[in-house]
Amino acid sequence: MKATLTPIATAVAFALSALPALAQQAAPAESKVIVTGIRAALESSLNQKKGSESLVEVITAEDVGKMPDKNVADSLQRLPGVNIATAGGSEGGFGENDRVSLRGTPSFMTLTTLNGHTVSSGDWYVENITGGGRSVSYSLFPSQLIGRVTVYKTAQANLVEGGGVGTVDIETRRPLGFRAPLTLMGSVEAAYTQASGKTDPQLSGLVSWRNDAGTVGVLVQAFDEKRHLRRQGQEFLWWDKVDTWFAPAWVAANPEVKGKNISLLTGSVLFQQERHRRGGLVDVELKPTRDLRMDLSLFSSKMNADNINANFMLSPYQVLSNNWSGDANSAVPSSYTITGNTVTQLAFPANCPVADCSKMGASVQDVISRPGSYNSSTFANLDLDYKATQSLSFKGKLGRTEGKGHARDYGYEVWNAYAGNSITLNGLSAPATVTVDNAGTFSPRTGADFFGGWASDVTSTDREDYGQVDGALKLESDTFHTVRFGLRSATHKRSLQWLQGTLATGAGSLANAPTGGLTRFPGAPLANMLDGAWTFTADSVNAWGDRFVTFANHAYQNEFVIRERANSAYAMSEFAFGKLTGNAGVRLVKTDVHVENGSPNTTWKPVVTDNSYSDVLPSLNLRYELSRDLIGRAALSRTLARPEIGSLGALSLQDIQRTGSGGNPSLKPVLSNNLDLGLEWYFAPKAMLSASVFALDMKSYVTYGSYVANFYNQAANAVTPYNMSAAVNTTAEVRGLELAYAQALAGGFGVNANYTYADGKETGKVPGSACASTGNCRMLGNSKNVYNLGAYYEDDRFNVRVAYSYRSDFLNGLNRNSAIVQTGVGTVSAALGYKISNQWQLSLEGKDLNDPVLKSYASSPDQPRAFYKNGRQFYLSLRASM
Repeated sequence: MKATLTPIATAVAFALSALPALAQQAAPAESKVIVTGIRAALESSLNQKKGSESLVEVITAEDVGKMPDKNVADSLQRLPGVNIATAGGSEGGFGENDRVSLRGTPSFMTLTTLNGHTVSSGDWYVENITGGGRSVSYSLFPSQLIGRVTVYKTAQANLVEGGGVGTVDIETRRPLGFRAPLTLMGSVEAAYTQASGKTDPQLSGLVSWRNDAGTVGVLVQAFDEKRHLRRQGQEFLWWDKVDTWFAPAWVAANPEVKGKNISLLTGSVLFQQERHRRGGLVDVELKPTRDLRMDLSLFSSKMNADNINANFMLSPYQVLSNNWSGDANSAVPSSYTITGNTVTQLAFPANCPVADCSKMGASVQDVISRPGSYNSSTFANLDLDYKATQSLSFKGKLGRTEGKGHARDYGYEVWNAYAGNSITLNGLSAPATVTVDNAGTFSPRTGADFFGGWASDVTSTDREDYGQVDGALKLESDTFHTVRFGLRSATHKRSLQWLQGTLATGAGSLANAPTGGLTRFPGAPLANMLDGAWTFTADSVNAWGDRFVTFANHAYQNEFVIRERANSAYAMSEFAFGKLTGNAGVRLVKTDVHVENGSPNTTWKPVVTDNSYSDVLPSLNLRYELSRDLIGRAALSRTLARPEIGSLGALSLQDIQRTGSGGNPSLKPVLSNNLDLGLEWYFAPKAMLSASVFALDMKSYVTYGSYVANFYNQAANAVTPYNMSAAVNTTAEVRGLELAYAQALAGGFGVNANYTYADGKETGKVPGSACASTGNCRMLGNSKNVYNLGAYYEDDRFNVRVAYSYRSDFLNGLNRNSAIVQTGVGTVSAALGYKISNQWQLSLEGKDLNDPVLKSYASSPDQPRAFYKNGRQFYLSLRASM
């Protein structure tokens, strides 16, 4: 039998076989200064920022350790120009930062790399899985991984393309970077979430060894972290205008109500989840000679994310239409109030208002359990550094990264019997006041089917294989002193599998309802909300689903396979003209895109689209030392961001009608022309005051509109034109300003503050877009105002740090054909540390200490979309380092 080794397996075998010999070699050991303390971390970050030829922000490991940072996004939140979101899409926030974006743009415009290479991740929430986002889920990357994080706000030719507005590079620790031959680090933490009332363990550890010669090092890092989440709130899932198709009697009796806005589904929502994140990093580093270094890193992180969402919804359209009977004698409210163009109060009596109420359901309970949900990220990467001569050196990368996301949905819906009910809107100031007389009792309607059920099982796989070679040639010239050049090739594949659940006979009978798991909502954390509504436990719904649901059929019309092949080459010169230094270069990129979109067939018969794009990406970074402590910066660049995967896939074509919706497989990459100007004043040790302005002009931004495209028509057996309503390229711009201040004060105190203004909007009015039809040209994810305030104190034993972060309102996406705007929200976090000894430290940390309420609205602020509360979080930890 002949064994064939992959390149990664060969590298592993070589590295392990070389360990014994290398351990005996003598060579000078590398050393790195290990910063300790808040002020030392500040000094290290500012020094790296000051010395960089590009505009960057830097976070060190020590900076992370003095705040309640549970993943890398938590750490990035406090930097100027950085926006974070606690969810991957429009599903609202969950109390843990998950997505990162820069300068008021959508998250897909920001590229995240790990040790300079791309990294794939998955999502656990079904809409984010099927939507096919390109951004990284930071919930998979615990803060303990950080050795350093660098945020590149301006482009360089030697950075991997894909960061349209910037790149976040997470650098992990390397074994030869530690001063001591053996280093042990670890933490034991108790995590308490106020909303769930539960305390969970969180463990992490690191072991790093190197030989005395500094030629061999091995690092092993592991984490095992559990946390219970509970989110309660209120959702307005269906806004519409009063009309005869659902309220014939009301409109006939009161014509003035026609055309007024009304909430037709207002739900009290309870989301519960257990997150269990486990994984680790293994790094083997070899330096057999002074001129050769090899590093093999293997990483895996998986978060099990079982969850259940219950939504007890008031449904006045059922009463107003008498369950779609079309009867002109359908119910009329006992009272109502109209304010402006909105029905702000509506009530129905306790007794049935028509001859027969047995068919209508004044309320409906939807319970969706998702057992086995998870997301994951893995990579294997080999780095080679080789110094060929005193002036010529090379670096190489070879690796694979893969992310997966999975969700199985069991949906169980119960239409409740008629009962008296009412709703009074309170705008965005507070949740609506809702009453349903029988909300606490399981009482299905009897005159029509009470049951509605559904199920799906979706899995996405995102994989990239990459290889690159970078060279650096030092020239004898003092002016153009270094030339950098390189090649990179990557193959990216994303696939979505969607299995449609089939319900067996008896699934909807009352006798088989999961009533063994009947329970009630806990007390509402927000005023006015419906309290104590009945629901089912996750175990009971899962048992029902396991018994009655099978997943034998593909929903092919929802599936897609996308392959991208990207080849790039660059050349960049680093130069110095006295006090003026910088770099200038160009990156050439060719991207081949192959898209297979499923169609509504019983077999896989995809609609295939192939496209190819070639782009030239020049960049220039200038740094001028106006004085020893005053640095001026300027940058010009053209950058590229590839569209969200879901914008390319999820295409739905109706062959007979010749219409289509969903993705657009012919989308072009987003190209942005960027200008940055900045001034940094390092006016004292461990202190900085800076200001910068930026302008981004995007000529192929992605929005949603209408257009005509040609596809193969399976019904006509020919290529025909289709009227499409889907993603389309347009133009957009962002104009902004960043201000930052940081200073270590006397007596161990220090302060920091930053502010970012970003005005992002679509400038092209493509047909069918919101910008063209309503004049709302707001850019997705754009918060105009973001700021952070912080203060700290530290001495030889104690350290205290407090931070406040605020993000103004932003368009968070579309859901149920309605725009969702999340209102501005601020959060308070704090950390208290006590140094027991040089090896041991005790800390108490808190997140969301101000107990924020996440609010959103639909078309206007008088139409609330959601109110959510996740509660405060507290962490008590014991850390050791030796």
